[in-house]
Amino acid sequence: MKRLYVLPLVIVTLLCFTSCEKDENYQLDDELSLTLDAAAPGGKASFQLPRSNDYAAIPQDPLNPLTGEKVNLGRLLYHETGLAIAPMLPEGEGKFSCASCHFAAAGFQAGRFQGIGEGGSGIGEGGVARLRLDTYKPEELDVQPIRTPTVLNTAYQELMLWNGQFGAGGANVGTEANWTEGTPIATNHLGYQGLEIQAIAGMKVHRLDVDLELAEDLGYKTLFDAAFPDWPAEERYTRETAGLAIAAYERTILANRSPFQLYLQGRTAAMTDAQKRGAIVFFGPANCVSCHSGPALSSMTFHALGMNDLDQCPEEIFGAGPESGANLGRGGFTKRDEEKYAFKTPTLYNLADSPFYGHGASFRSIREVIDYKNKGVPQNERVAPQYISPQFGPLRLSDEEVGDLVEFLTSGLRDNDLSRYQPQEVLSGQCFPNNDHQSSIDLGCN
Repeated sequence: MKRLYVLPLVIVTLLCFTSCEKDENYQLDDELSLTLDAAAPGGKASFQLPRSNDYAAIPQDPLNPLTGEKVNLGRLLYHETGLAIAPMLPEGEGKFSCASCHFAAAGFQAGRFQGIGEGGSGIGEGGVARLRLDTYKPEELDVQPIRTPTVLNTAYQELMLWNGQFGAGGANVGTEANWTEGTPIATNHLGYQGLEIQAIAGMKVHRLDVDLELAEDLGYKTLFDAAFPDWPAEERYTRETAGLAIAAYERTILANRSPFQLYLQGRTAAMTDAQKRGAIVFFGPANCVSCHSGPALSSMTFHALGMNDLDQCPEEIFGAGPESGANLGRGGFTKRDEEKYAFKTPTLYNLADSPFYGHGASFRSIREVIDYKNKGVPQNERVAPQYISPQFGPLRLSDEEVGDLVEFLTSGLRDNDLSRYQPQEVLSGQCFPNNDHQSSIDLGCN
C-alpha cells in the first residue's frame, strides 16, 4: 500500500501567498513597462541616463568635446577654493569655490534657501548651517536673488539658469539684442551652450579667477596643458578654459545609480512597490512627463506656476525683493510679455537632498510641492491669472496616488552616492567646498 504525503496546511498557504505576491509584482512591473512605453516613443530607453564615463553618450557642446583630461581638471577646479582670488573683501580670498553653492551632499544644490558664496560662514550638514559672516555687509555677499538650481543632470539642459539666459543656441537664438555688453549675459557671444557659458560667466560673477601664475603655483599647469593641448599658451590658463573644463565635468554629474535608473537597466528589484506605483502615477495619470521628460526628467520648457519668489521666504534674504528682475523668469530675460513669470522645468533627481523647492524656495517638502500641483491653485498674488501656464491645474490625484508619487520622487529618483563625483582633495590642499574658519571646523579639515 502506497503512503500518501500531505503538505501541512501552513505550507500550502505560504506557497499560495508567495505565488500571489509574485504575480502581483509581475503585474506591477508589466503595468509600469506599458506606462513607460506609452509615455515616450522609445519607452524605457528614453529615460535612461548614460554612464558618467561614456562620453560619447553624454550630450555635449561641439565646441567643448568631452575628454578625460578635461573632466579631471574640471572636477578639481570646481571644488578648488584656491581660485577665490578676486573677492569683494580681502578676508574672502581662498574661502569659497563653485561647490560652495553646488555640492554633492546637497544634491549639487546649496542645501539652503539661498546659496552664499563669498561672505558665508560654515556649512553644517547639507549646507543648512551656512550663514552670513558678520564682517560682510549684505550688499557685499555673493548671493543670487533666486534659489540655487542643481548642477545634477544639466548635460540635458541646453540653456542654463531658471530663466535660460545662458547659452548661445536653442531657444536663445533671436535674443541677441538682450546680450548686453558689460553684463554676464554678454558671455553668450562666445557661442557656447548653456553649461559652458554659465561656467565661464560664473567664474567672474562668483569672484573666481585663474592665470598662468596661479596655475603654476597650485600645480594645475600640467593639467591645463593636458586638457587644452591645442590652445595657444597665452590663452590656455584663463577663465574661459577653466570654465570649459568645469562644464565638461558638470556634464558627467548624472544620477545614474538611482533606483529608477537601475530599474531601467533591468534590475526590477531596485525599486519598491510604492516607488513603482508612484512611477506609474508620474508617467500616467499625473502626466508629469509632459514637462519632465527625457533621461533627466527635465526639459527646455518654461512655465508660470504661480509659486512665490525668494523675497517672500520667512528667512532673512539678501539682494532680492519684489522688484527683482529674477521674479519675472524667462520674460525678465527675453522681455516678452507672454513669458513673464515662467521658469525652466528642472530635473527631479535627488530632490530629497535639499529641503527647498521652487524658484523661490517657497516649499519645504516634496509632499508640499505635489499637494500644490495637485490642487492647482497659484500662491503668488504677483502673478496675474493670464500668465499662469495652461498645464497648471488640478490633477485630482487620490491620497494614495499622491503618497506613491512622493515616494517615487523622494527615494526612487535619489542617487545616494553622489560623493563619487567629488575629489578626495584639491591641489591647493585647502578645505572644500568652503575654506572659511567655521566651514573647516564643520568639515573636519585643516
